[in-house]
Amino acid sequence: MSRAFITGAQAIVQGAVDSGCDFYAGYPITPATPILLGMVRALPPRGGIAIQAEDEIAAIGFCIGAAMTNRRAMTATSGPGMSLYSENIGFAIMAEVPLVIVDVQRMGPATGGATTPAQGDLQFVRWGTSGGFPVVALAPENAEQCYRLTVKAFELAERLRAPVFLLADKEVVMTAETVDPERLKSAGPVTPRRTAPPEGPYLSYGFDRPEDVPAFSPFGGPHVVRVNTSTHDEGGYLTKDPAKVERLNRHLVAKIEAAAPDVEDVALDLQEGADTLVVSYGVSARSAADAVREARRLGRAVSLAVVHSVWPFPKAAITRALAGVLHLVVAELNFGQLRLEVERVVEAGQRVTGVHRVDGELITPGAILQAILQQA
Repeated sequence: MSRAFITGAQAIVQGAVDSGCDFYAGYPITPATPILLGMVRALPPRGGIAIQAEDEIAAIGFCIGAAMTNRRAMTATSGPGMSLYSENIGFAIMAEVPLVIVDVQRMGPATGGATTPAQGDLQFVRWGTSGGFPVVALAPENAEQCYRLTVKAFELAERLRAPVFLLADKEVVMTAETVDPERLKSAGPVTPRRTAPPEGPYLSYGFDRPEDVPAFSPFGGPHVVRVNTSTHDEGGYLTKDPAKVERLNRHLVAKIEAAAPDVEDVALDLQEGADTLVVSYGVSARSAADAVREARRLGRAVSLAVVHSVWPFPKAAITRALAGVLHLVVAELNFGQLRLEVERVVEAGQRVTGVHRVDGELITPGAILQAILQQA
């Protein structure tokens, strides 16, 4: 059996290419630079475009412009770059621009630790732009999941006509590991962007039901296309009409919430009779899996939930995993950002313990195992 030895960055690049990505723009920043370098090598030979922009603001702006001309676009950065992306993330939400944004987390705040692992951006990607509108974010824990979730991110971006985040972390993106190449193949082409018929009138933001996604028509195509990041009506004209304002805002929420069942992506390893559930994501999920294996070897019945879709929070899957559970252990490299969401869905009598590390080192399986055993 053949094996591939690749990094998470290489898997993301391959996933983007296999998803039909034909435009990339980014600015060098550790630990996301390997994705920029990979896309610069991968896209031009395939007829695509890859640009090293002058800064992060330009990079995401290029991607938004390219997406609106019918390109399938992606950009990648890290925490400080996400700060600079903020205004244009709001642009992409309001203008309903399909776009994949990779955030390779490192320790913050500000410059923080450029080469230091962390998972402190989970709430940042959810609330990092004005308005508080929902987003979609996926979190891989290894190279194989980097590939699969990149493909899924493009699928969702096209389907929802919205920016979708791939919330990776430094260790996952920069670590090389052995992967079965058969696991790095897309199940099929990403769903084509739903475009408006060339004939007849066109509304840039037309929809019937709030959860409907407006048909797309590219700049330079058969229709007059208006992009307006101010509150607008279906034709793209600025409006202060309260009924139209509310209709637009409820639509931006409804289309994400309606897709939540399909976005939900949690690997559940449930054990019969388990009274403890370990919940984790990203690189910390690998330590969590080791800890659960060791706990079972010691005779403890323990279940594991590895969260791949962090936003919308996968409430249904976590709730299913909670049946019969008395104790939860949430492991993550921050002060408890996922734990906050887990605490919202537990029932009375279910106790949540956080295993958090913010000293620049990874959470060890031993630390999680200790938390499991202390629940006895």
